[in-house]
Amino acid sequence: MSTATPSPAANQPVPHETCDVLVVGGGPAGSTIAALLAQQGRSVVLVEKEHHPRFHIGESLLPANVALFEQLGVRDQVERIGMPKFGIEFVSPEHKHCSYVDFAEAWDKSMPMAWQVRRSQLDELLFRNAATRGARTVEGCKVRDVAFDAEGATVQAQLDDGSQRTWRARFVVDASGRDTLLAHKMRSKQKNPDHNSTALFGHFRNVRRLKGKREGNISICWFPHGWFWFIPLADGTTSVGAVSWAYYLKSRGDKPLKQFLLETIALAPELADRLKDAELVDDAVHATGNFAYNSTHATGERYILLGDAFAFIDPMFSSGVYLAMHSAFDGAELVAKALDKPAELPAARRAFEAMMRKGPREYSWFIYRVTNPTIREMFMYPANPMRCKEALMSVLAGDIYGKTPYRRALNMFKGIYYMISLRHPMRTWRGWRRHGHNIRDFGLLQGETIQQVK
Repeated sequence: MSTATPSPAANQPVPHETCDVLVVGGGPAGSTIAALLAQQGRSVVLVEKEHHPRFHIGESLLPANVALFEQLGVRDQVERIGMPKFGIEFVSPEHKHCSYVDFAEAWDKSMPMAWQVRRSQLDELLFRNAATRGARTVEGCKVRDVAFDAEGATVQAQLDDGSQRTWRARFVVDASGRDTLLAHKMRSKQKNPDHNSTALFGHFRNVRRLKGKREGNISICWFPHGWFWFIPLADGTTSVGAVSWAYYLKSRGDKPLKQFLLETIALAPELADRLKDAELVDDAVHATGNFAYNSTHATGERYILLGDAFAFIDPMFSSGVYLAMHSAFDGAELVAKALDKPAELPAARRAFEAMMRKGPREYSWFIYRVTNPTIREMFMYPANPMRCKEALMSVLAGDIYGKTPYRRALNMFKGIYYMISLRHPMRTWRGWRRHGHNIRDFGLLQGETIQQVK
């Protein structure tokens, strides 16, 4: 009986390719840092597990994004695919009016607008830009393992066809988004104990939008179990999603997601009226859970975590893409120090760690309180005593890392909130008690995957 002899190639190790920096994840963070590092003349490999264009949620940008697009040389391209966004609409079922605020009302008047974009288009645009700037891009390539040593890292990946790729890199950038590649590997990912929400969303046609200049505004609509986003896109469709506490999504039982989303929309009368003649695109509804988390650290000797690979917060203020891209700009400077000036790396790491915590902290103060009656009243009746409104709009525009001197006025806004809360102690106590009840963990969608149901 003869025994088949395996092919010599079958026992051969996968040959290593080399690069200065390997970037995991072709979203806004990964594509941005890849473009910046490639422009420095470095050998950069950018790998993305899917193929562009691919679906992603998070379609609303901030005015602070505009300067970053300009620095990348893609502002005109983003403008061509975007719906102009000049402000925010707040809609409360407890008020007969809708509240409108404009980014032009911020402290710095030079950032009056942003865009709403389809993320499939934006992400592909940024990914192709990285290639144009000199990065080697690989799609359909899922990183399976990263092993660090004193000289760098060995990165093992698998392509769609099952073939293996291995790189030796001097530095690794984790921009894997909610896959949180390195945070999972290092067990440094922590669920945010103060916020536990889920999302249910779809795209609709034939939606009644705001008129004139406000057509592209994002609308935030409260309902009894959370809040809705309403994001008009340039192709005529509108992204509508409900961010709710976990207990509410669990209450759907065996009900189809589409039916549950439509029933949830009915709980917000103004939103339901705008969608009364609408139809769901492709009859598709998506759901995701375990929204808020962070990692214990964002840097190491040979790696860095960017954007959602480090932390994710409730998307109410559309901060995700901006925080990701800003972290990429600062991250590119840190990587340069790690490769060229290692003696300066410890100080650079400390500064980067502080920066990565600053953004989520700034927005989380509002997110934790956004369902509280006091903060809702302040949003529904925005006033500008001692320039408080201008300070608030600066935060909502993303102007949180610059030198705009709004901090004292923002603290005044928070002080007013606390004073109003103290004047209504029972209402405040009930609000926080309700918040504690709402953030109970029901273990929904533990895989943090996006499900599509037709």
